[in-house]
Amino acid sequence: MSEPILSNSDIDDALTGLPEWTLDGKQISRTVELPTFPAAIEFVSRVADAAESADHHPDIDIRWRKLTFTLSTHSAGGLTKKDVHLAHQIDALLPDD
Repeated sequence: MSEPILSNSDIDDALTGLPEWTLDGKQISRTVELPTFPAAIEFVSRVADAAESADHHPDIDIRWRKLTFTLSTHSAGGLTKKDVHLAHQIDALLPDD
């Protein structure tokens, strides 16, 4: 059985705790910029480890030092708690400025 899709109010509540993430239809995304290309790739590797542990994988667009992470639970057809949890993990992995 797939994860239940979040209600609109659940999504609004979740995004309150994820201020850098934006809702676009049935997915959330965030773009971050790291200081160097190697730092960006190292960060992608750390996110990949977290995603593997969660068995939930983001779409990742790499453009030099800019990374865009997009989350949606495709098997459920929308956003689930898995997406919110992984978004929090991605935020927690970001280096301090």
